[in-house]
Amino acid sequence: MLSFFQLQDPGVSPNSNGLPGLPALREIVGALQTFSLVVCVAAFVISAVAWAMGSLGSNSHYAGRGKLGCLIAAGAAILIASANPIIRFFSGIQIG
Repeated sequence: MLSFFQLQDPGVSPNSNGLPGLPALREIVGALQTFSLVVCVAAFVISAVAWAMGSLGSNSHYAGRGKLGCLIAAGAAILIASANPIIRFFSGIQIG
C-alpha cells in the first residue's frame, strides 16, 4: 500500500539556475545574516550593562531584565549563525 506522501510527490527538486539574480539574493541574505549577528552582539552588550547596573544598584527588576536580554541575544545569535546548517539538514530528509 502506498503512503500519502508517495502519491503526492510532484517530482520537483531545488536547482541553482532556475531564477536570474540568485547569486545576488545569496549575497543579500549573507549580508543580512552578518548585520543580524552584529545587532545580537550590540543587544548582548546593552543587556549585560543593564544586568550589571541593576545588580550594582540593587534593582532586581533591571538585573532580571538584563539577564533575560542576554539569554535572548545569545539564543538569537545561535539560531542566526546555525540557520544554514539547520536548513541544509532538514532539506535532505526524505519523507516516505
